[in-house]
Amino acid sequence: MRVFRPILPGATGRDRIVACFGAAVGIILAGLIGALVHGDGEALPWIVAPIGASAVLLFAVPASPMAQPWPIIGGNALSALVGFAVGEALGHGAIACGIGVGLAIGVMSVTRSLHPPGGAAALTGVLGSALVSDAGWWFPLAPVALDAVVLVAIGWAFHRFSGHPYPHPKAPEQATQDPLPTVRVGVRDEDLDAVLARVGETFDVDREDLRLLLSQLELQILSRRHPDLTCGEIMSRDVISVPRGADSAVARKLLLDSGVRLLPVLDDAERPVGGVGLRELARPAATVEAVMTAPLTVTPAEPAMMLIGPLSDGHRHAAMVVDPDSGAIRGLVTQADLLAALARASSDEALAPS
Repeated sequence: MRVFRPILPGATGRDRIVACFGAAVGIILAGLIGALVHGDGEALPWIVAPIGASAVLLFAVPASPMAQPWPIIGGNALSALVGFAVGEALGHGAIACGIGVGLAIGVMSVTRSLHPPGGAAALTGVLGSALVSDAGWWFPLAPVALDAVVLVAIGWAFHRFSGHPYPHPKAPEQATQDPLPTVRVGVRDEDLDAVLARVGETFDVDREDLRLLLSQLELQILSRRHPDLTCGEIMSRDVISVPRGADSAVARKLLLDSGVRLLPVLDDAERPVGGVGLRELARPAATVEAVMTAPLTVTPAEPAMMLIGPLSDGHRHAAMVVDPDSGAIRGLVTQADLLAALARASSDEALAPS
């Protein structure tokens, strides 16, 4: 049954079922809206074949750079324009088809809208049909761009519930020019450039996603090499916290007096619902609940090394260790705790017999 296994890494059966359902809904609505705009009630002539290929990317691999809104809309519309123009100038033969698709790839590359179905959109424009002839120079806008815009809008709404953020999120910008600590000491752009140049291939993955995958792989290897260093082993157990209705001024004073950088915000069952530091408490608010950020939670059995990335992103200073059954807080793993664990791991490796 190996031939039926997903080709793309990370793909799950649930993702594929969701993609099938999303693509079906997207194509139906795109066709119906196109027919409504056209005004003749006929859905089929007002949806173009390349939109079907765009739906595969949008719903099956929404993290792909080629599945983002601009490539779907711009890639299809610009390619259709190029194809139609070539068809008008050179006719509809094989030579015109080749030139149309080749020029479309060039235009998409220059405009950062490379989208595989764009080649089909260009070919459709060159070959012509009753639909293309009726639309004329409006063909790239309606139906092509219209179908693409509708499909992207449906994809955005659909992925709000699918668990895959869309458009694919980018890394947050830094307040300074310095890269994140994990980038300064981990995988760098020059490392990626050197390896990609050596391999000599183009991969359908965003540079930031590639760096993230490699960084997470490093952390996974560290966790496998040091499975004894768990969050429960290195956590601080004397947790200073505040209830969600605590006054912001009181929390600010508690934070300064205790010398900690993060106060967990707990509900009545001592489950963390957020966290506040000086950055949050500097904003005007009556209670901590109004300014708290989402908590980073782990269980005692999770590898401590997996927190290197989250606690080095420049935004979070501690992870909250919670009971796996009740969800109540049991401790904190701070940046200082993690540094001590890293020092211990390095010492163990240095003392280990070779």
